[in-house]
Order: sequence, then structure tokens, then C-alpha cells
Amino acid sequence: MKSKDKSTSDISRRKFLAGAAAFSGIMILPRYVLGGKGFLAPSDRITLGYIGCGRQAITLNSRFANTDSQVVSVCDVYKNKATIFARNADKFYSQKYGTSGYTNCTTHSNFMDLLERKDIDAVVIATPDHWHAAIAVRAAAEGKDIYSEKPLSLTVAEGRAMVKAVRKHGRIFQTGSMQRSSKEFRQCVELIRNGYIGELKHVKVSIGGPPVPYNLPKEEVPADLDWNMWLGPNEYVHYNHLLNPVIGDPVWGKWRDYKGLGGGDMTDWGAHMFDIAQWAMDMDNSGPIEVFVPGTGEYTNLTYKYANGTLMTHEDFGRKHALQFIGSEGIIEVQRGKLTVPPNLTDQVIGGNDKRVYYSDNHYSDFLTAIKSRKTPIVDVETGHRSATVCNIGNIAFELNKSLKWNPSKERFTDKEANSLLSRKMRKEWKV
Repeated sequence: MKSKDKSTSDISRRKFLAGAAAFSGIMILPRYVLGGKGFLAPSDRITLGYIGCGRQAITLNSRFANTDSQVVSVCDVYKNKATIFARNADKFYSQKYGTSGYTNCTTHSNFMDLLERKDIDAVVIATPDHWHAAIAVRAAAEGKDIYSEKPLSLTVAEGRAMVKAVRKHGRIFQTGSMQRSSKEFRQCVELIRNGYIGELKHVKVSIGGPPVPYNLPKEEVPADLDWNMWLGPNEYVHYNHLLNPVIGDPVWGKWRDYKGLGGGDMTDWGAHMFDIAQWAMDMDNSGPIEVFVPGTGEYTNLTYKYANGTLMTHEDFGRKHALQFIGSEGIIEVQRGKLTVPPNLTDQVIGGNDKRVYYSDNHYSDFLTAIKSRKTPIVDVETGHRSATVCNIGNIAFELNKSLKWNPSKERFTDKEANSLLSRKMRKEWKV
């Protein structure tokens, strides 16, 4: 592990200013006195640290860029990625705040060094899925608020460990299921919750399938990549560049496709689409009670059954990465940027005595607002865990080719073999 960073940046700028005011008996001036239009005092910025500096982190940073936040430190096991990310952050924030109001972004190769810094309020976890739980649990213990990419965790047990850590340490946690902050999905959910298509009977979720065994050829590890640290909690698999593409490579990291690293499209897109289905069914604290594999009786697709009788199938209905809600009085289909409703609902306005869901039109500002208010954001850790659980138990049913009964309260199957897959073997130093 790298030695601790003992620079003056270890003192929170926020705490320093507050302490200086108390010591001298003066009052901190309002930001509009301190600077011109658009000025944001350092003490008012939420400081962020990024763990993982690849393609998704770059996308996330573009979303956070125009919020009341500032990236002060980043970490990646691929040195070149951390260097590029920090350099771009320096360029952006020095222009935004001016060189006198901005301190250069630092880099780390071990995320624990970043977590131990006192000048960081919150972390953004943009690593492969196999790292999420190990990092989040330790971040919560270090007093950091957390934004974590979806799916929340690789296993059900790791997701529950994340929930417990966040609750124990009183942290704010936002899951990166940002579709909940999009108007088409919110409108869809509110129409369903208010019975505009009658009783919900069936939900179809059109996404890809489960992960496959790792089968990429072995390649030489780049000199500036710590492959052992990239693997982290996992047992060894050999390196291939497709698992961790360099910046500029148009390929998304293929780790998503392989068992033990990701959960296939079932978790990658499932964490978005099953999440919206759970939201529509008001199941953010629960889930299905049975999972049927294809070929079981009347079921030709992987099928989830909920306690109220609603069915949800993993099924291609002609639209990619989309949902179809079938009610007793109509059908709604939704995907990013497109909502298709029955003609009588085209101009339907939700209001009056209708049930409303949490309103957010910016997933990233919502997280920062929650940090300031200490109120729960739109996709809290429990919600993210429950949506990831739907994905993970579906993958378990696929792997065993066995229909399973699931208890969403106890988070256990009635099947011993299936229960053994709710967790995984992790390296001792990174267990949760």
C-alpha cells in the first residue's frame, strides 16, 4: 500500500474555514460578496473522489461537472487512466473556479489512500461490479457518502452488506440507476401506480442474457496496470485488454459478460429495466416470490412471480432494452426517450389526488442535495440492492436451470444449492 498523503489537503477546506471564523470571531461572508456571478466558495462545494477512472467515470464526471461539486482526487489501478482523468479535471475546474480557487486533483493507485483523506466528502464508485461491495463498505466506514454505479453488487450477500454498512455509519448513498430521474420512466410508473391501465398483470423486460464463463485469450499485462489490484476480491484470471480497455477504445469493458466479474446483460441492463419494473410495482423493499426457468410448465421465458400474482418475464417483445406493462385495461411500453401509451393516456397529466413518486430530474444533483439535507435520494442503497437482487436471483435460476422459491424478507431460497450462490468466495483482505 502506498504511504499516506500527509499534505495540508488532509484538512477539509470546509472545516478549516469554519474553524478560522470561530477562532477569529468573524463571520464567513456570503458567496456573492466573495466573488462575481457564478462564484461558488470552496466551502460550499461538495468534494468528490473518483474510484475507477475509465469510460463510465468520464461519463459520470460530465454529469457532475456543472453541479456544486469539485473532484479533488481520483484512483485507478491503471495509472494512465488516473493521470488522464486528473489532468482533465484540472483543466475544467481551473477554468470554472479560477486557479486561485482550485487545488489540483491528486491521483492514487490504492483506493484506501483516497478514502482516508479528510478533504473528500463523497466518493463515486465506477469500478467493475466485483469491486462495488468491498469499496462501498469501506467508504461508509470512513465516513464518505457514496454514489455507486449499478448494478449495486455482484451477489445478494454483498448487496445486503452494503446496505448494513451505509445504515450503520449514517451515509447517503445513490445508486446509478439514473432512469428514475427521467420523465418518461416517471410518467410510466405514475400511470401504472394510479391504475390508468387497470390491474397490472404482466411485465415484459427485454434485455440480454446471463454471463458466460471467462474465455478470452491470455495477454501480457501493461506495465502501468496493477492486475492483482484490478482483480481485488476475486480469484485469479488472466489479463485480456478487453476486460479493461484503454481510454479512447470504443469497446466497453467486457468484464460485464463473464461470470465472477459481471452478471451479463441480466445485471448490466437489468439493473436499469428490472429496477423500473420494481418501481412501478412498488417493490423497492421487496421482490418476487418465485422464479421459473424456461420450459417449466407454461413458462417459455424466465419468469418471476410476485405475491399478488403479477408475472414478470425476461422476454424480447420486439424492442431492445425496453419494458412492456400489460394491464387489464391497456398496455404501456417504455424505453429511454420513448413512452408509448394507449391513445386515451397520451396527454394524461398526473396530479390532483393521484399518487406521486419521488421527483428528480437530475440524478447527480439529487445526490448532492441529499448530502446537504441528509435525506434519502431517489435510488437509495436498499432500492439499488433490491433491484440488483432481482437480476442476481434470475442468474442463479439460469445457472442451475432450476425453478426456485424466493423469500424476499429473509433473502433466502428454499433450495440449498441456490442459497450457496447468494455469496461468493472473496480474498480475505477484501471480504465484506
